[in-house]
Amino acid sequence: MIDFGGWDMPIHYGSQVGEHLHTRSDTSLFDVSHMAVLDCFGSNAPDFLRYVLANNIDKLITVGQGLYSCMLNHEGGIIDDLIVYRLPDRFRLVINASTAITDVSWLEQQALTFKDLTLIPRRSDMPLSRDPEVLLAVQGPNAEEAICQIFPAFKEKLQQLPYFHAVTLSTLFGQLMISRTGYTGEDGFELSVSFNRGHELWDCLLSQGIQPAGLGARDTLRIEAGYNLYGQDMNSSVSPFDCGLSWTVDLKSPRDFIGKSALITLGQQFDFLGLVLLGKGVLRSHQKVLTLLGDGEITSGTYSPSIEKSIALARLPKGQIIGSTVHVLIRDQTHDVQIVKPAFFRHGQSLI
Repeated sequence: MIDFGGWDMPIHYGSQVGEHLHTRSDTSLFDVSHMAVLDCFGSNAPDFLRYVLANNIDKLITVGQGLYSCMLNHEGGIIDDLIVYRLPDRFRLVINASTAITDVSWLEQQALTFKDLTLIPRRSDMPLSRDPEVLLAVQGPNAEEAICQIFPAFKEKLQQLPYFHAVTLSTLFGQLMISRTGYTGEDGFELSVSFNRGHELWDCLLSQGIQPAGLGARDTLRIEAGYNLYGQDMNSSVSPFDCGLSWTVDLKSPRDFIGKSALITLGQQFDFLGLVLLGKGVLRSHQKVLTLLGDGEITSGTYSPSIEKSIALARLPKGQIIGSTVHVLIRDQTHDVQIVKPAFFRHGQSLI
Protein backbone atom coordinates (compact mmCIF):
# COMPACT_ATOMS: atom_id res chain seq x y z
CA MET A 1 0.00 0.00 0.00
CA ILE A 2 1.17 3.53 -0.77
CA ASP A 3 -0.12 7.08 -0.52
CA PHE A 4 -1.45 8.23 -3.89
CA GLY A 5 -2.99 11.67 -4.06
CA GLY A 6 -3.90 11.42 -0.39
CA TRP A 7 -5.46 7.96 -0.75
CA ASP A 8 -4.16 4.62 0.56
CA MET A 9 -3.87 2.58 -2.63
CA PRO A 10 -2.66 -0.97 -3.35
CA ILE A 11 0.44 -1.33 -5.52
CA HIS A 12 -0.57 -4.94 -6.11
CA TYR A 13 -2.65 -7.75 -4.62
CA GLY A 14 0.11 -10.34 -4.96
CA SER A 15 1.97 -9.93 -8.26
CA GLN A 16 2.23 -6.71 -10.25
CA VAL A 17 3.45 -8.53 -13.38
CA GLY A 18 0.77 -11.19 -12.96
CA GLU A 19 -1.95 -8.54 -12.73
CA HIS A 20 -0.57 -6.77 -15.79
CA LEU A 21 -0.55 -9.91 -17.92
CA HIS A 22 -3.97 -11.00 -16.63
CA THR A 23 -5.42 -7.67 -17.77
CA ARG A 24 -3.94 -8.19 -21.23
CA SER A 25 -5.29 -11.74 -21.52
CA ASP A 26 -8.53 -11.78 -19.48
CA THR A 27 -10.19 -9.21 -17.17
CA SER A 28 -9.06 -7.24 -14.12
CA LEU A 29 -10.80 -5.02 -11.61
CA PHE A 30 -9.32 -1.68 -10.51
CA ASP A 31 -10.64 0.51 -7.71
CA VAL A 32 -10.29 4.04 -9.12
CA SER A 33 -12.51 5.81 -6.60
CA HIS A 34 -9.66 8.25 -5.95
CA MET A 35 -10.62 9.83 -9.29
CA ALA A 36 -13.16 12.61 -8.71
CA VAL A 37 -16.51 13.07 -10.40
CA LEU A 38 -17.86 16.62 -10.77
CA ASP A 39 -21.33 17.30 -12.14
CA CYS A 40 -22.17 20.60 -13.87
CA PHE A 41 -25.82 21.66 -13.87
CA GLY A 42 -27.57 24.69 -15.33
CA SER A 43 -28.40 26.44 -18.57
CA ASN A 44 -24.93 28.02 -18.71
CA ALA A 45 -23.05 24.74 -18.22
CA PRO A 46 -22.30 24.40 -21.98
CA ASP A 47 -20.86 27.93 -22.26
CA PHE A 48 -18.88 27.42 -19.07
CA LEU A 49 -17.28 24.22 -20.38
CA ARG A 50 -16.58 25.80 -23.77
CA TYR A 51 -14.56 28.40 -21.89
CA VAL A 52 -12.63 26.23 -19.40
CA LEU A 53 -11.79 23.26 -21.66
CA ALA A 54 -9.34 23.18 -24.58
CA ASN A 55 -11.41 20.62 -26.45
CA ASN A 56 -14.85 21.62 -27.70
CA ILE A 57 -17.90 20.09 -26.01
CA ASP A 58 -19.91 20.82 -29.17
CA LYS A 59 -18.41 17.53 -30.36
CA LEU A 60 -20.71 15.81 -27.85
CA ILE A 61 -23.54 15.19 -30.29
CA THR A 62 -25.44 12.48 -28.42
CA VAL A 63 -26.40 11.94 -24.78
CA GLY A 64 -23.89 9.65 -23.12
CA GLN A 65 -21.00 10.63 -25.36
CA GLY A 66 -17.64 11.40 -23.72
CA LEU A 67 -14.78 13.69 -24.71
CA TYR A 68 -11.16 13.75 -23.56
CA SER A 69 -9.80 17.23 -22.91
CA CYS A 70 -7.19 19.24 -21.08
CA MET A 71 -8.05 22.11 -18.76
CA LEU A 72 -5.46 24.86 -19.13
CA ASN A 73 -4.21 27.85 -17.18
CA HIS A 74 -3.81 31.24 -18.86
CA GLU A 75 -0.20 30.40 -19.82
CA GLY A 76 -1.30 27.32 -21.75
CA GLY A 77 -0.07 24.84 -19.12
CA ILE A 78 -2.19 21.84 -18.20
CA ILE A 79 -4.09 22.11 -14.92
CA ASP A 80 -5.51 18.63 -15.50
CA ASP A 81 -6.60 16.17 -18.16
CA LEU A 82 -10.11 14.82 -17.85
CA ILE A 83 -13.13 13.24 -19.51
CA VAL A 84 -16.38 15.17 -19.90
CA TYR A 85 -19.67 13.36 -20.56
CA ARG A 86 -22.91 14.76 -21.87
CA LEU A 87 -25.73 13.36 -19.73
CA PRO A 88 -29.49 14.01 -20.07
CA ASP A 89 -29.65 16.73 -17.41
CA ARG A 90 -26.02 17.76 -16.90
CA PHE A 91 -22.39 17.40 -17.89
CA ARG A 92 -20.08 15.16 -15.89
CA LEU A 93 -16.32 15.64 -15.48
CA VAL A 94 -14.03 12.83 -14.31
CA ILE A 95 -10.81 14.40 -13.01
CA ASN A 96 -7.56 13.17 -11.49
CA ALA A 97 -7.05 12.28 -7.84
CA SER A 98 -4.00 14.42 -7.08
CA THR A 99 -5.49 17.54 -8.67
CA ALA A 100 -9.12 17.13 -7.63
CA ILE A 101 -9.24 19.75 -4.85
CA THR A 102 -7.34 22.37 -6.86
CA ASP A 103 -9.34 21.54 -10.00
CA VAL A 104 -12.64 22.17 -8.29
CA SER A 105 -11.33 25.35 -6.66
CA TRP A 106 -10.15 26.61 -10.07
CA LEU A 107 -13.47 25.76 -11.71
CA GLU A 108 -15.44 27.44 -8.93
CA GLN A 109 -13.40 30.61 -9.48
CA GLN A 110 -14.13 30.57 -13.22
CA ALA A 111 -17.81 29.85 -12.54
CA LEU A 112 -18.30 33.11 -10.64
CA THR A 113 -19.01 34.98 -13.87
CA PHE A 114 -21.64 32.46 -15.03
CA LYS A 115 -25.23 32.57 -13.82
CA ASP A 116 -27.45 29.49 -13.51
CA LEU A 117 -24.51 27.15 -13.01
CA THR A 118 -24.05 24.62 -10.21
CA LEU A 119 -20.98 22.43 -9.62
CA ILE A 120 -21.44 19.36 -7.40
CA PRO A 121 -18.48 17.10 -6.47
CA ARG A 122 -19.28 13.40 -6.07
CA ARG A 123 -16.14 12.31 -4.18
CA SER A 124 -16.89 11.72 -0.52
CA ASP A 125 -13.97 13.71 0.94
CA MET A 126 -14.46 16.88 -1.11
CA PRO A 127 -16.00 20.11 0.21
CA LEU A 128 -19.71 20.46 -0.62
CA SER A 129 -19.84 16.89 -1.93
CA ARG A 130 -23.35 15.45 -2.37
CA ASP A 131 -24.43 11.89 -3.12
CA PRO A 132 -20.83 10.63 -3.39
CA GLU A 133 -19.97 7.83 -5.79
CA VAL A 134 -17.44 5.03 -6.16
CA LEU A 135 -15.65 4.38 -9.46
CA LEU A 136 -14.56 0.86 -10.47
CA ALA A 137 -12.81 -0.12 -13.71
CA VAL A 138 -13.24 -3.53 -15.36
CA GLN A 139 -10.52 -3.88 -18.00
CA GLY A 140 -9.37 -6.55 -20.45
CA PRO A 141 -10.37 -8.38 -23.64
CA ASN A 142 -13.07 -10.33 -21.75
CA ALA A 143 -14.50 -7.27 -19.99
CA GLU A 144 -17.64 -7.12 -22.11
CA GLU A 145 -18.48 -10.76 -21.47
CA ALA A 146 -17.88 -10.34 -17.73
CA ILE A 147 -20.05 -7.23 -17.44
CA CYS A 148 -22.86 -8.80 -19.48
CA GLN A 149 -22.88 -11.82 -17.16
CA ILE A 150 -23.43 -9.52 -14.19
CA PHE A 151 -26.09 -7.42 -15.93
CA PRO A 152 -27.77 -9.85 -18.35
CA ALA A 153 -30.88 -7.67 -18.70
CA PHE A 154 -28.72 -4.99 -20.35
CA LYS A 155 -26.56 -7.31 -22.45
CA GLU A 156 -27.57 -5.91 -25.83
CA LYS A 157 -27.25 -2.31 -24.66
CA LEU A 158 -23.78 -2.94 -23.22
CA GLN A 159 -22.58 -4.86 -26.28
CA GLN A 160 -23.65 -1.96 -28.51
CA LEU A 161 -22.16 0.76 -26.29
CA PRO A 162 -19.50 2.55 -28.39
CA TYR A 163 -16.07 3.48 -27.09
CA PHE A 164 -16.09 6.72 -25.07
CA HIS A 165 -19.83 6.54 -24.49
CA ALA A 166 -21.76 5.99 -21.25
CA VAL A 167 -25.17 4.69 -20.30
CA THR A 168 -27.09 4.99 -17.02
CA LEU A 169 -28.90 1.85 -15.84
CA SER A 170 -31.25 1.00 -12.96
CA THR A 171 -29.73 -2.11 -11.36
CA LEU A 172 -29.75 -4.09 -8.13
CA PHE A 173 -27.00 -1.71 -7.02
CA GLY A 174 -29.16 1.36 -7.73
CA GLN A 175 -28.42 3.87 -10.49
CA LEU A 176 -25.23 2.83 -12.25
CA MET A 177 -23.36 4.82 -14.90
CA ILE A 178 -21.29 2.53 -17.12
CA SER A 179 -18.85 4.05 -19.62
CA ARG A 180 -16.78 2.20 -22.20
CA THR A 181 -13.48 3.78 -21.25
CA GLY A 182 -10.26 2.83 -19.52
CA TYR A 183 -6.57 3.44 -18.99
CA THR A 184 -5.04 0.13 -20.01
CA GLY A 185 -5.13 -0.05 -23.82
CA GLU A 186 -7.68 -2.87 -23.68
CA ASP A 187 -11.44 -2.97 -23.95
CA GLY A 188 -13.12 -2.10 -20.69
CA PHE A 189 -15.77 -0.33 -18.69
CA GLU A 190 -15.79 2.13 -15.81
CA LEU A 191 -18.69 1.85 -13.39
CA SER A 192 -19.88 4.72 -11.21
CA VAL A 193 -22.15 3.70 -8.33
CA SER A 194 -23.43 5.23 -5.09
CA PHE A 195 -20.75 5.34 -2.37
CA ASN A 196 -22.73 3.11 0.01
CA ARG A 197 -23.21 0.41 -2.65
CA GLY A 198 -19.64 0.35 -3.95
CA HIS A 199 -18.46 -2.53 -1.73
CA GLU A 200 -21.39 -4.69 -2.89
CA LEU A 201 -20.55 -4.10 -6.54
CA TRP A 202 -16.85 -4.80 -5.86
CA ASP A 203 -17.70 -8.11 -4.16
CA CYS A 204 -20.08 -9.04 -6.97
CA LEU A 205 -17.41 -8.42 -9.62
CA LEU A 206 -14.89 -10.53 -7.69
CA SER A 207 -17.46 -13.32 -7.27
CA GLN A 208 -17.61 -13.58 -11.07
CA GLY A 209 -13.92 -14.47 -11.17
CA ILE A 210 -12.63 -11.02 -12.10
CA GLN A 211 -9.25 -10.54 -10.42
CA PRO A 212 -8.26 -7.28 -8.66
CA ALA A 213 -5.26 -5.30 -9.88
CA GLY A 214 -3.35 -2.45 -8.27
CA LEU A 215 -1.55 0.76 -9.17
CA GLY A 216 1.60 -1.02 -10.31
CA ALA A 217 -0.13 -2.85 -13.16
CA ARG A 218 -2.22 0.23 -13.91
CA ASP A 219 1.00 2.21 -14.50
CA THR A 220 2.78 -0.35 -16.69
CA LEU A 221 -0.40 -0.92 -18.70
CA ARG A 222 -0.92 2.78 -19.37
CA ILE A 223 2.74 3.32 -20.35
CA GLU A 224 2.53 0.42 -22.80
CA ALA A 225 -0.62 2.01 -24.24
CA GLY A 226 1.12 5.41 -24.48
CA TYR A 227 -1.26 7.20 -22.10
CA ASN A 228 -0.08 10.25 -20.18
CA LEU A 229 -0.08 10.50 -16.41
CA TYR A 230 -0.66 13.90 -14.84
CA GLY A 231 2.30 14.97 -12.72
CA GLN A 232 4.77 12.92 -14.76
CA ASP A 233 4.16 13.41 -18.48
CA MET A 234 2.39 16.75 -18.08
CA ASN A 235 1.82 19.47 -15.52
CA SER A 236 0.88 23.13 -15.20
CA SER A 237 4.04 24.25 -17.03
CA VAL A 238 3.63 21.87 -20.00
CA SER A 239 1.31 22.62 -22.92
CA PRO A 240 -0.76 19.93 -24.67
CA PHE A 241 1.39 20.50 -27.78
CA ASP A 242 4.50 19.31 -25.92
CA CYS A 243 3.09 16.07 -24.46
CA GLY A 244 1.41 14.57 -27.48
CA LEU A 245 -2.05 15.98 -26.77
CA SER A 246 -2.40 18.53 -29.56
CA TRP A 247 -5.28 16.40 -30.91
CA THR A 248 -7.30 17.35 -27.83
CA VAL A 249 -7.06 21.10 -28.55
CA ASP A 250 -9.75 22.67 -30.73
CA LEU A 251 -8.42 25.80 -32.42
CA LYS A 252 -10.78 25.60 -35.41
CA SER A 253 -13.92 26.94 -33.78
CA PRO A 254 -14.17 30.70 -33.10
CA ARG A 255 -14.82 30.20 -29.37
CA ASP A 256 -12.31 31.53 -26.88
CA PHE A 257 -11.05 29.32 -24.07
CA ILE A 258 -8.58 29.74 -21.23
CA GLY A 259 -5.04 29.32 -22.54
CA LYS A 260 -5.94 29.63 -26.23
CA SER A 261 -3.95 32.78 -26.97
CA ALA A 262 -0.91 31.40 -25.12
CA LEU A 263 -1.01 28.18 -27.17
CA ILE A 264 -1.20 30.11 -30.42
CA THR A 265 1.72 32.32 -29.40
CA LEU A 266 3.98 29.53 -28.10
CA GLY A 267 3.21 26.77 -30.59
CA GLN A 268 4.91 23.40 -30.21
CA GLN A 269 8.31 23.39 -28.51
CA PHE A 270 9.04 19.63 -28.14
CA ASP A 271 8.28 16.23 -29.62
CA PHE A 272 6.61 13.67 -27.36
CA LEU A 273 7.80 10.21 -28.42
CA GLY A 274 8.41 6.65 -27.30
CA LEU A 275 11.76 5.01 -26.57
CA VAL A 276 12.75 1.34 -26.54
CA LEU A 277 15.99 0.33 -24.80
CA LEU A 278 18.17 -1.73 -27.16
CA GLY A 279 20.26 -3.35 -24.43
CA LYS A 280 19.98 -4.23 -20.76
CA GLY A 281 18.72 -1.85 -18.07
CA VAL A 282 15.48 -0.09 -17.14
CA LEU A 283 14.31 3.30 -18.38
CA ARG A 284 12.98 5.59 -15.64
CA SER A 285 11.48 9.07 -15.43
CA HIS A 286 13.88 12.05 -15.34
CA GLN A 287 16.70 10.21 -17.13
CA LYS A 288 18.42 12.47 -19.67
CA VAL A 289 18.09 11.68 -23.37
CA LEU A 290 20.98 12.76 -25.61
CA THR A 291 20.09 13.56 -29.24
CA LEU A 292 21.81 15.37 -32.10
CA LEU A 293 19.25 18.16 -31.71
CA GLY A 294 19.82 18.64 -27.98
CA ASP A 295 18.91 17.00 -24.70
CA GLY A 296 15.51 15.66 -23.76
CA GLU A 297 14.07 13.86 -20.74
CA ILE A 298 12.16 10.68 -20.03
CA THR A 299 8.81 11.48 -18.42
CA SER A 300 7.66 7.88 -17.75
CA GLY A 301 9.66 4.67 -18.02
CA THR A 302 9.22 1.03 -17.09
CA TYR A 303 9.91 -2.57 -18.01
CA SER A 304 7.14 -3.79 -20.31
CA PRO A 305 5.85 -7.25 -19.32
CA SER A 306 3.96 -7.54 -22.62
CA ILE A 307 6.90 -7.03 -25.00
CA GLU A 308 9.66 -7.84 -22.50
CA LYS A 309 11.66 -4.71 -23.18
CA SER A 310 12.31 -1.49 -21.28
CA ILE A 311 10.19 1.34 -22.70
CA ALA A 312 9.63 5.02 -22.01
CA LEU A 313 7.74 8.16 -22.95
CA ALA A 314 10.00 11.16 -23.47
CA ARG A 315 9.92 14.87 -24.25
CA LEU A 316 12.60 15.56 -26.89
CA PRO A 317 13.78 18.51 -28.98
CA LYS A 318 11.65 18.96 -32.09
CA GLY A 319 12.66 17.25 -35.31
CA GLN A 320 13.35 13.69 -34.15
CA ILE A 321 13.06 10.86 -36.68
CA ILE A 322 11.01 7.77 -35.86
CA GLY A 323 13.25 4.70 -35.97
CA SER A 324 16.48 6.57 -35.26
CA THR A 325 18.81 5.75 -32.37
CA VAL A 326 19.58 8.19 -29.56
CA HIS A 327 21.15 7.72 -26.12
CA VAL A 328 19.93 7.66 -22.53
CA LEU A 329 22.04 8.28 -19.45
CA ILE A 330 21.56 5.49 -16.89
CA ARG A 331 23.83 5.85 -13.85
CA ASP A 332 26.18 8.11 -15.85
CA GLN A 333 26.52 5.58 -18.66
CA THR A 334 25.05 6.00 -22.14
CA HIS A 335 22.69 3.36 -23.51
CA ASP A 336 21.22 3.13 -27.01
CA VAL A 337 17.48 3.58 -27.40
CA GLN A 338 15.31 3.58 -30.50
CA ILE A 339 12.73 6.30 -31.08
CA VAL A 340 9.24 4.94 -31.79
CA LYS A 341 5.71 6.30 -31.88
CA PRO A 342 4.46 6.85 -28.31
CA ALA A 343 2.29 3.73 -28.07
CA PHE A 344 3.83 0.32 -27.57
CA PHE A 345 1.05 -2.22 -26.97
CA ARG A 346 -2.72 -2.03 -27.27
CA HIS A 347 -5.59 -4.52 -27.68
CA GLY A 348 -3.35 -7.55 -27.47
CA GLN A 349 -0.86 -6.41 -30.11
CA SER A 350 2.63 -4.97 -30.05
CA LEU A 351 2.84 -1.68 -31.95
CA ILE A 352 6.63 -1.57 -32.27
